[in-house]
Amino acid sequence: MTHTIVGGGAIGGTVAFHLARAGHDVLLVDADPAHVAAIRRSGVVLRRPSGASESVPVRAATPEEVDGPLRRVLLCVKAQATDQAAAWIAPRLAADGYVVSVQNGLNEPLIASYVGEPRVVGAFVNLFADVVEPGVIRDGGPGAFVVGELNGAPSARVSELVAGLSGLGATATSNVSGYLWAKLGFGAMLSATALADAPMADLIDRHRPLMYGLVGQVFAVARGLRLEPFDAFSPAAYLPGASEDARESATDRLTAWLRTQPKDRSGIWRDIAVRHRPVEVHEHYRPVLARAEADGIAVPLLRAMLARLADVETGRAPMTEDHLRDLEHAL
Repeated sequence: MTHTIVGGGAIGGTVAFHLARAGHDVLLVDADPAHVAAIRRSGVVLRRPSGASESVPVRAATPEEVDGPLRRVLLCVKAQATDQAAAWIAPRLAADGYVVSVQNGLNEPLIASYVGEPRVVGAFVNLFADVVEPGVIRDGGPGAFVVGELNGAPSARVSELVAGLSGLGATATSNVSGYLWAKLGFGAMLSATALADAPMADLIDRHRPLMYGLVGQVFAVARGLRLEPFDAFSPAAYLPGASEDARESATDRLTAWLRTQPKDRSGIWRDIAVRHRPVEVHEHYRPVLARAEADGIAVPLLRAMLARLADVETGRAPMTEDHLRDLEHAL
């Protein structure tokens, strides 16, 4: 089966590697000519935590080189690039084609505005990978990967996708939105850790009240949804009414798991400190803030954290743990 992957970064590159390794035909489309050239030359290279590397041949092209028609598209760009990527995909999508949002955030409605909701499939991914040089992806180890129709119904195309992505441990779900909103709660913690230059697990551990406040505000907006657990994150422990013991035990498990990961800082931190580029977090929480405002739910801590993150990413403020202390004192 042919899979077109739009966006060959950490997620897209990892997905391309595993699909190609399983014998599928993969076309990776990326806007970075150096990345495309490296993949054409040496394939997608996955660098394991042990330091060993493995490569698989993958066809690669820049957007200008692709006409279509495209049938099975896995959209793996950063959230802020979704609008441009969806506009590029729409005229090239086959009549029976569909787009899978393999992204962080709630991007499915925007994609659907270009191709129609019936041609959009949801996905949830929690991979701690990084692009370390053109054509080379540092493997972040196993993580949750879930695929599902937006209406929750089983379908042949979801079964087909899950089979193709078996190398990543993909599973099917009838509640993909429950995973995406749960990730937004976890992601609020990770976003806060990008305000300082220290391991994620240590910062979450040292600033538990702040983390609980952030997750609690996201989950207050998500009321009415059934939030799904993934990896070592248990959303039920952070819901209103959960006991303090349950919350503390869940955070113990989460930080212990994070300490086993080869990547100790978030991709958000890396975008700011290493790649010096805008983070996608603001796009992730834009629909959360809009829903909070529409429903009359106050989320001052979440807003304050995002404002500080904007100051850090633009250089208006230094990256320091004082941000977390200040936010915590405001609770």
